[in-house]
Amino acid sequence: MNLIELKNLTKIYDNEKVVDEINLYIRENEFVTLLGPSGCGKTTTLRMIGGFVQPDDGEILFNGEDLTVVPPYQRQINTVFQRYALFPHLNVYENIAFGLRINKTPKKLIDSKVKRMLKLVNLEGYEKRKIDALSGGQQQRIAIARALVNEPKVLLLDEPLGALDLKLRKEMQIELKAMQQELGITFIYVTHDQEEALTMSDNIVVMKNGVIQQIGSPIDIYNEPKNAFVADFIGESNIVSGIMKKDCLVEINGRQHECVDVGFSTDEAVDVVIRPEDMNLCQADQATFSGQVQSVVFKGVHYEIIFNDNGQTWMVHTTKKVNVDDKVYIKVVPEDFHIMKKVTIC
Repeated sequence: MNLIELKNLTKIYDNEKVVDEINLYIRENEFVTLLGPSGCGKTTTLRMIGGFVQPDDGEILFNGEDLTVVPPYQRQINTVFQRYALFPHLNVYENIAFGLRINKTPKKLIDSKVKRMLKLVNLEGYEKRKIDALSGGQQQRIAIARALVNEPKVLLLDEPLGALDLKLRKEMQIELKAMQQELGITFIYVTHDQEEALTMSDNIVVMKNGVIQQIGSPIDIYNEPKNAFVADFIGESNIVSGIMKKDCLVEINGRQHECVDVGFSTDEAVDVVIRPEDMNLCQADQATFSGQVQSVVFKGVHYEIIFNDNGQTWMVHTTKKVNVDDKVYIKVVPEDFHIMKKVTIC
């Protein structure tokens, strides 16, 4: 069931469309991530859904009803921002209970709801703590608990993990997904971090310059990018120009390779994506590509190798150690050539 629908949603600042007639539907109980570089329109889209920014054109439907001009406090939507905006003069319990008290919720029900939220965010026993006595990760959990205690249908999260260190950010990614699954509510998450998007999302919406470039599951977005921008933004990629000689046969740098893609015109110019982890060191008689190693960087779980094959530079991720100036032979199977039509990226 579609819970939220955005129809031709547009926002203009200084005569520039920062959100350009986007169309998107979000299902009930779904974890959707708006992903893209700074300035792509993802936060503006989130703020329009929350009611903090009014669109210049288009509609926002919630359960089929027009929500476009409904004020934020009348929407069944709560928001967690990167700056948590917790009240420093209130303790943890009162921060979480604040919205319930505004709504004149009975005292016993407030107590029950606050304790449930503290259990959900693994902060039982912290009721009387002052906000300035909490770590960044604990403050983030309190902000989430405060947003969830009113039982919204939708929770909007605008880069809420941005201020956390890497280890804590990875832990919170897992916890956020677990919370969403336990509560069974819709999360709409904004980030420019592709790892966060891949880790948590049911569906990812990749944006650039106010335009949606691709919508799909993390696996689809990673394995089948629709254009060079998506391929480059989601993970490391080798993106090179090629010519589709015919179905299942692509020419790169003057040499032809079997692939599995179809639906192209004869001798059509294309972009070819090969992920670095899909390029495997091999013996000379098995090689798809070969060349001299230009650089080797240890990345912890693998080495990142750059080699040159007749003027074409390639990146390889491998657990095998090689040295600069070594000759390497690389095998790529047909399934790992991803062929994309050349398009003008908005």
